[in-house]
Amino acid sequence: MQIKAIRKVKFDAGHRIVGHEGKCQNNHGHEYWAHFYAESNSSLDQLGRVIDFSIIKETIGQWIDDNWDHNMIIWEEDPNLPLLNQCIGTKKPFVLPFNPTAENLAIYLLKTICPKLLKSNCIKITKIKLYETSNCYVEVSL
Repeated sequence: MQIKAIRKVKFDAGHRIVGHEGKCQNNHGHEYWAHFYAESNSSLDQLGRVIDFSIIKETIGQWIDDNWDHNMIIWEEDPNLPLLNQCIGTKKPFVLPFNPTAENLAIYLLKTICPKLLKSNCIKITKIKLYETSNCYVEVSL
């Protein structure tokens, strides 16, 4: 039997896709929704849970809030990066080594951020659904 606990995390962020053939080449923002699918490395805990949902919120959700929420997510090779770094605000753009497509953001969360944040827990995030709009989402899994 396979049991997954799923936590939804919402955040608002701006980005642009360098080289995009349409409107997404411009700076714009989205109300993102991410669904994190957690599985236990062993069995259910003594209370009968994969994980307390609040642990996902307090680890991954807090990381997203600190780094991506109400921020620009930008590729390190984006020619707009120097201009964005000059903008006044409490957060500097979150710079990534790749174009910030929904696919790349979901892969980054799944392969880099989640394992690092949850390494002390007996669970792993095995799938992420990242909604860029109410009609469009990507899904990545291990």
